[in-house]
Amino acid sequence: MKLNDYEREHLDRLRPILPECTVLLKRSGDFPLAGPGQLALFGGGARRTVKGGTGSGEVNSRFFVTVEEGLERAGFTITTGPWLDAYDDVMARAREDFVREVMARAERNGTSPLFEGMGAVMPEPEYELPLEGAGDTAVYVLSRIAGEGNDRSLGAGDFGLTRTEIRDILALNRKYRRFMLVLNVGGPVDLSPVMEVRDILLLSQLGVETGSALADLLLGRTYPSGKLTATWAAEKDLPRLGDFGRQDETRYREGVYVGYRYYDSAGVEPLFPFGFGLGYTDFTVVPAGAEARDGQITVRARVTNTGCFPGRETAQLYVSVPAGRLDQPFQTLAAFRKTPELAPGETGEVELSFDIREIASFDEENARWLLERGDYVLRLGTCSRSGRPAAVVRLDRDVTVLRVRNCLGEPDFTDWRPERPRQEALPADLPVLALSGDGLEEAVCVYDAPVSPDPLAETLTDEELAYLGVGAFDPEERELSVIGNAGELVAGAAGETVGILGDRGVPALVMADGPAGLRLAREYVTYRDRTRTVGQTIPETMAAFLPAEDRRRAEEEDRRLRDSGPVLNQFATAIPIGTALAQTWDPALAEVCGDIVGEEMERFGVHLWLAPALNIQRDVRCGRNFEYYAEDPLVSGLFAAAVTRGVQAHPGRAVTVKHFAANNQETNRFSNNSQVSRRAMREIYLRGFGVCIRTAHPLALMTSYNLLNGVHTSERRDLIQDIARAEFGFDGIVMTDWVIRQMEQSSPAYPSPSAAKVAAAGGDLFMPGSAMDVGQILDGIADGTVTRAQLRENASRVIRLARRLSARG
Repeated sequence: MKLNDYEREHLDRLRPILPECTVLLKRSGDFPLAGPGQLALFGGGARRTVKGGTGSGEVNSRFFVTVEEGLERAGFTITTGPWLDAYDDVMARAREDFVREVMARAERNGTSPLFEGMGAVMPEPEYELPLEGAGDTAVYVLSRIAGEGNDRSLGAGDFGLTRTEIRDILALNRKYRRFMLVLNVGGPVDLSPVMEVRDILLLSQLGVETGSALADLLLGRTYPSGKLTATWAAEKDLPRLGDFGRQDETRYREGVYVGYRYYDSAGVEPLFPFGFGLGYTDFTVVPAGAEARDGQITVRARVTNTGCFPGRETAQLYVSVPAGRLDQPFQTLAAFRKTPELAPGETGEVELSFDIREIASFDEENARWLLERGDYVLRLGTCSRSGRPAAVVRLDRDVTVLRVRNCLGEPDFTDWRPERPRQEALPADLPVLALSGDGLEEAVCVYDAPVSPDPLAETLTDEELAYLGVGAFDPEERELSVIGNAGELVAGAAGETVGILGDRGVPALVMADGPAGLRLAREYVTYRDRTRTVGQTIPETMAAFLPAEDRRRAEEEDRRLRDSGPVLNQFATAIPIGTALAQTWDPALAEVCGDIVGEEMERFGVHLWLAPALNIQRDVRCGRNFEYYAEDPLVSGLFAAAVTRGVQAHPGRAVTVKHFAANNQETNRFSNNSQVSRRAMREIYLRGFGVCIRTAHPLALMTSYNLLNGVHTSERRDLIQDIARAEFGFDGIVMTDWVIRQMEQSSPAYPSPSAAKVAAAGGDLFMPGSAMDVGQILDGIADGTVTRAQLRENASRVIRLARRLSARG
């Protein structure tokens, strides 16, 4: 297979990053292997390896290395070919049954099979196949896939393991001298039935070279050094404080007790805690000093490699905030730092620093960010459960860090809090760092600052302003935008801004989806002065749900287009999924991936990448968790910022951070109302966006589909103007997610967002755009829903961004 120079270069840059994304969960010392040899390979992910999720998470790369292919290329002799062939037959039959089931469900629900099947996950099938394979080493690859449009289930074959998987994994663990359970998954699964397995590796989903990365790890050419960014727990121990998967109302009753904040505070023991990860070697991490100065807290850690292999370790600093006026989780991650590679016996020192104002809590009653007086316990460790007190910061008085507007509405419940907050005795000789509240007092946030309109915007007619406020659309091919194929300038792009001002120096901007790389068409033709996708109008994961007549028409159209001119190619690189990137705990590596994406944006003519996605992994069942970084907002914000810097280092290229905000389930994602307290919104679901915006300055922001406390996020002026623009300092454009009315329920409890109300809230682009949206804005001008002044302000931001990005576009 001949690769382009840029493809080879990008793969060469990615390959060293991949092992950093992997997490060794259990270790016996049997791995790495001395060399390749006979290997008995089993499991659904051996030949059907998953490189990433479905939907917008898909990347149409030139090729993909499965686990089987990667091991064979590395010199292994796979001794279980008959088992893998038989498993293929099992999967083919199960897939046929699953498609029939989805089609029948669509008929019962009166929906399109295409939309009913979007992101639908087929549970792993049961099977009866003999475990026969020569050699003394076996690998079982357990695989799961998810995607936008549907959530996961807790049942067998998804979050739970099937009876067959449990049986075979345990049998292999006993039968073979060396056995590795490999998890080719995008999020947690319940491993409680197989915890006796000696060696467990979370391979994750690493893009094009997933199979090659596993071969490198098994042979010791590389080593795992990742850490979990989500807590892994048994199904019986999952938190059930709030709602998930409700059709209309989803109540986030757990408040700020999300992920490890819940497990650590409630004293529930997980299978593997947040931040956990082993390596082929061992480390000790001990405090080496701490100081507090002008609100800046610094802890130094001495890290020593005490094992027999080289490796990297991540020191993590947690803070236990004193509970006074406000209840507090047992601890909160405040800083982390990954060492460089340390040889056996080598010691290194890292510094972990944070500003104490960054861990202030939100006091809803007084609309302020508050640091309460008392002792802030600093805990140093390598996961949320291994931290040991390193020092205490003693704040002499209450400090109001920032007063803000109380906004975002209110839920119809009171947040949960532990009945008995967890207590822990502290060592008598713990260093105490005195910190004065002087100098930490409140900053001033300026709301409703006037925006100077662009001179061109002042000259536009009502109709031009309305068109500039929606995405470019072709009414005859409206449905293509549903699957991210609406672009005319770049084949397979998700959409564009309108080009009506092109003759006045404001060209259209091209947007591409795909948080794990650019989601573009592999093949296309130029037809009637526009690009047209061939071969992949409907993604493979959805094609089976297309009615036969529609499939026939698509095939005829494909043949016609292929005959219209030469078929051209464009191949994007699939990088690791968001969760895997965050598992490196090294933002510099995420920045490299952003740089790769930025280079390919330049190559293919894409201006805006509809990524990174940094919603919180609130519940293990969310279908898009694999796109997101973590259950923790600090990790999420820092990794989104790193990817942003990598992309925007390329002039003319920008990211679109999403989904703003509280987008934490796919069930009825267009019309579901997320009910969340103001405190939980600000401390958990918005904090990562603030970290990313303040530190990396992304140029675009996408609102989420869901409602927040009864109002669509895209229509919330308080969310867009007060928080994003005034409090976070965001100065780019705000767009909606792709509002496709054919995909919504026929009779939702809440109506679709209105393009006029979105514009009035300060939303600059209603995507992907339609004649109906333009009409709503014009009607909104007439009835006073939105003013011309607001439309000029919105248009000015679009105009300025188009000029900025097209300067090198």
